[in-house]
Amino acid sequence: MSADILIVDDETDIRLLISGILEDDGYRTRQAANAEQALDEVRARAPSVILLDIWLEGSSLNGLQLLEVIHKLRPHTPIIMISGHGTIEMAVNAIKIGAYDFIEKPFEADRLMLLVERAIESADLRRENFELRSRAGDPEKLIGDCSAVIGLKRTIARVGPTGSRVLIQGPAGSGKEIVARHIHKYSKRSKAPFVVVNCASLQSDRLQGILFGEGGEALKTGLLDQADGGTLLLDEVADMPLETQSRVVRILQDQRFERGNGQGAVEVDIRIIATTNRDLRAEIRDGRFREELFYRLSVVPLDVPPLSDRIEDIPKLAQYFMERAAKDSGTAPRMLAPDTVTALQSYVWPGNARQLRNVIDWLLIMAPGEPSEAIRADMLPVDLASDVTQMLRLERSDEIMMLPLREAREMFEREYLMAQVIRYGGNISRTALFVEMERSALHRKLKSLGVTTEVRLRRADATRRATTTAETQT
Repeated sequence: MSADILIVDDETDIRLLISGILEDDGYRTRQAANAEQALDEVRARAPSVILLDIWLEGSSLNGLQLLEVIHKLRPHTPIIMISGHGTIEMAVNAIKIGAYDFIEKPFEADRLMLLVERAIESADLRRENFELRSRAGDPEKLIGDCSAVIGLKRTIARVGPTGSRVLIQGPAGSGKEIVARHIHKYSKRSKAPFVVVNCASLQSDRLQGILFGEGGEALKTGLLDQADGGTLLLDEVADMPLETQSRVVRILQDQRFERGNGQGAVEVDIRIIATTNRDLRAEIRDGRFREELFYRLSVVPLDVPPLSDRIEDIPKLAQYFMERAAKDSGTAPRMLAPDTVTALQSYVWPGNARQLRNVIDWLLIMAPGEPSEAIRADMLPVDLASDVTQMLRLERSDEIMMLPLREAREMFEREYLMAQVIRYGGNISRTALFVEMERSALHRKLKSLGVTTEVRLRRADATRRATTTAETQT
């Protein structure tokens, strides 16, 4: 989309001349003859650049006064001052107030175009720098080839370009923000800012300053200003205080807010994405979440599965986290031995992908051995290893040598298949695929070995212990 230039000058001929020059080069233009018209245009939609006459004869505000007001309304919009009687002192004052640059009449068309291009590039760089800071340290890839993640990627590709509001649901640590960033990436706003709001921080007494940036330097950090033209992520929206929710509903509905300090209403163009790890319908029934806010956010609901439902993705996730941790720390990545991968796939992961990432970070730092040595399962953190080793080891291997071949083979098959069923979370289809057996044949084998009941009991016990440990640590 071409840049939108607002031309503010009291002389009609000057406005038409500048408009013609810019439109010949592919820009879209708007015009205002006085301060009132200019403010109406600025509030209605943020321009890419403003060309502002310094005198504005017959207007309620002169150019410098209007510059100060516009800079408070749209602090990220570059403003180029133009004048036929400018002085160095005027130019310095304009820059101090917030102007991007200053050009004198009569000006050359090439000089004007150069300033406009540089102003747009400068604004784009500021947005890009903000975007890089907002995503610093976060993984950018959506890792996984399981059916749930493949379906998730397809949905993201479809919903991204639409501009619809999206409600992303999933347990803590499952990667909801990563999904939100991918939706932004696929949208028409991908080059605009992606701004994250911690909803727990939106207390009623702080809402004005956080979202609207009222007062002093905060004008440059209001989140709605920063997200204008881009995407605003309401992170863990169920944590938003109840008294704040009604005000947010109005912002979502009108896409406008009152700046305060007598500056009037400001319109913004923002796409809203929200995340939650709670059942919002249950929160509504319990009176903790407003129904009207839920329906405004949940235009397209999207579910992110827990890690326990996508254990076949764990090897790729672990490798990705290992490479990322090694790059961040400036060290060489280490390989994970097969028994370690099996152990990771056998764990319940109450903290989901975030917990897996933390475990991999710990292993890179704490696992003994040389960098070239693979990390074995017995090097896992104690709390994790205590669960998985009990589930995976062949408990009576010392007895095998005392048994006839048939009984030893039966014992081995029982322990082996039990470990694999646990590894795949009790999912017989996945287990059958890995051990290369027909599903029906595996069912018969498990039944003949008496595995199924015991596995369920162990899995339930492991889940209970892992969840209890996570809750205790929290």
